[in-house]
Amino acid sequence: MTVGTNSIRNVVLVGHGSAGKTSLVESLAFATGATDRLGSVDDGTTLSDFDPEEQQRGMSINTSLVSLEHNDQRINLLDSPGYADFIGEVIAASAVGDTAMIVVDAGSGVQVGTETAWRLALRRSMPRVVVITRLDRENASWDDALASVQSMLGPQCQPLYLPIGSEADFSAVVGVLDGRAYEGAGKNGTDAPPDAAAAAEALRDGIVERIAESDDDLTLKYLEGEKLTEEEIVNGVKQAIMAGTLVPVVPAAGTLSIGAWPLLRLIEQHLPSPAEAPALPATIDGAEGTIAPDSSGPTVAFVFKTTADEFVGRLSFLRVGSGTLKGDAHLTNTNKGDDERMSNLSHAVGKEFQHADELPAGDIGVVTKLGGTTTFDTLADKGVNTVMTPPQMPSPIFTAAVSPKTKADVDKLGPSLQRLVEEDPTLRLERDQDSGETMLSGLGESHVQLAAERLSRKFKVDVEVNDRRIPYRETVTATAEAEYLHKKQTGGHGQYARVALRVEPRDRGDGFEFTAEIVGGAVPRNYIPAVEKGVIESLPEGSASYPLTDLRVVLYDGKHHDVDSSEMAFKLAASQALKEATSKARPILLEPVMVLGIEVPDASAGDVMSDLNSRRARVLGMEPVADLAGTSVIKAEGPMAEFLRYATDLRSMTGGRGTFSMNFSRYDPVPDHVAQKVRQEAAAEAEAVS
Repeated sequence: MTVGTNSIRNVVLVGHGSAGKTSLVESLAFATGATDRLGSVDDGTTLSDFDPEEQQRGMSINTSLVSLEHNDQRINLLDSPGYADFIGEVIAASAVGDTAMIVVDAGSGVQVGTETAWRLALRRSMPRVVVITRLDRENASWDDALASVQSMLGPQCQPLYLPIGSEADFSAVVGVLDGRAYEGAGKNGTDAPPDAAAAAEALRDGIVERIAESDDDLTLKYLEGEKLTEEEIVNGVKQAIMAGTLVPVVPAAGTLSIGAWPLLRLIEQHLPSPAEAPALPATIDGAEGTIAPDSSGPTVAFVFKTTADEFVGRLSFLRVGSGTLKGDAHLTNTNKGDDERMSNLSHAVGKEFQHADELPAGDIGVVTKLGGTTTFDTLADKGVNTVMTPPQMPSPIFTAAVSPKTKADVDKLGPSLQRLVEEDPTLRLERDQDSGETMLSGLGESHVQLAAERLSRKFKVDVEVNDRRIPYRETVTATAEAEYLHKKQTGGHGQYARVALRVEPRDRGDGFEFTAEIVGGAVPRNYIPAVEKGVIESLPEGSASYPLTDLRVVLYDGKHHDVDSSEMAFKLAASQALKEATSKARPILLEPVMVLGIEVPDASAGDVMSDLNSRRARVLGMEPVADLAGTSVIKAEGPMAEFLRYATDLRSMTGGRGTFSMNFSRYDPVPDHVAQKVRQEAAAEAEAVS
């Protein structure tokens, strides 16, 4: 089915983990006939959670696209994960959604994932709907959950429907505006029981007041005591939702499909199409602007997700910003300049794909086997200079070292990791120059561990995931001298070089410097570069297997032999002289010090600062977050070694509400008792390797 832009609804489901998002999508798909059976998260049979890792864990890890056809409309549901490690998936989905459907567990109320989802929607000025789910479960409470929503998210959250019954007796919902009851999966309303009808009628005026606030003419009419017409109320719901004066709250039980049809009616009648929703940002001909979803305009599409399928190949999920995307069209990647052919254009219903001849402006679909296009790239007609603005993604906060398990994995590791990072913009790949380790960074331990599992499953590369090595350095704190004579007699020419070096400390951060103070040609000028090279090549080893830094090395004396001296001999002599001089110059270890910005609820600030003190960190200050009441940012600095697993610890201390950023600042001396332990561990590791 091909529909126009005005008949498209793009809804991203967001919220805390295990709140019922996937079950809700399943019930909507079942109600519209997209599936003939109601799948279960516990059984791993839902449309959304088709990834083996999701089925194994019983939780969403990736955003899934489930495209439904309903009353000549196309409803694109984006089911996003709720666990904090996968917030990048939520941000990417929110960037192409027009409405945020915030799902709340009736037994838990507003949780940290709910708050995160709400803030993301606010940043994009997205219209919002709250769905309180799992009302059929034991200990579920509509009243408590609604009170939590209104207290934490705001009084604009008003029930558009009310539940009939509770827990095991939850059987239907009643409309506040129409007073009709909708039982189970039934699409047509019936007369509501008297008590339910009375409860709905009691809330009707509150909804009407919210509707009136969204329009000046309606506000005036309402204040003058005139009643709004039914048409004004129905039309006003959408206007109020878009203005943010009303956030409808709807009860549901996804596993029983209760509330599915009222939700579908809400989506159909009251949620904005791409033409009505906030426009997508873009850079057009070098200037910042927005894309108008005009199907007759130039074609521009934004790739918001990339994944690999072992049978189909690369899958690129995209939203058409403007124009009409046709199958077999040739578009230009405006980020990279490459030509791309749009082959196998489809709508997605979970892992199943339905062929589409074209996608109009505002629609969301899938293209297979694009060449160089990756996540957050823009595709456009040739000559169109438009780049869609990618969403701002969080920086990685957890880093691990990954290494191939077998020789067979060595050659495949690099390319496979690169493909993994192309799929997930919140992953970062780099190589540590000192240790030679391959570093994979993500938003938490689970994020990195799952990335490793995906390497194995998708790309057949098995890796070991370990803590990264702390990049310690070594420096000297005193001036010392040493000389070394390299003398070796063999058949023919021998080897002879004497080198006398002096090492001196430099200021922190000044690095390495080499100078020569040779008088009288004790070391011929042509051998001095060999001495310098021998010193430089020995810097990575130091005297304790840590790179030397912040010191000056002076060649002040030496001796050569007219026949037996050589560049190699002077290199070897310089290397040994440096080791001896360094060991006499009171060497110390240096460790990387990081600057941290830790955003925490005020109630947790004391615990967090106490914990920072136990990590050898120094608190620099604390200030409130301007747009988030009851939250502050603690600024601190501390050694990297104490913060390798801080992401997990901070979540534990703050109930999941704490976040942080961490950046390198400088190198500082390691305290003696810590340095001794570090050296002992390094020696034990070296002995084990040998």
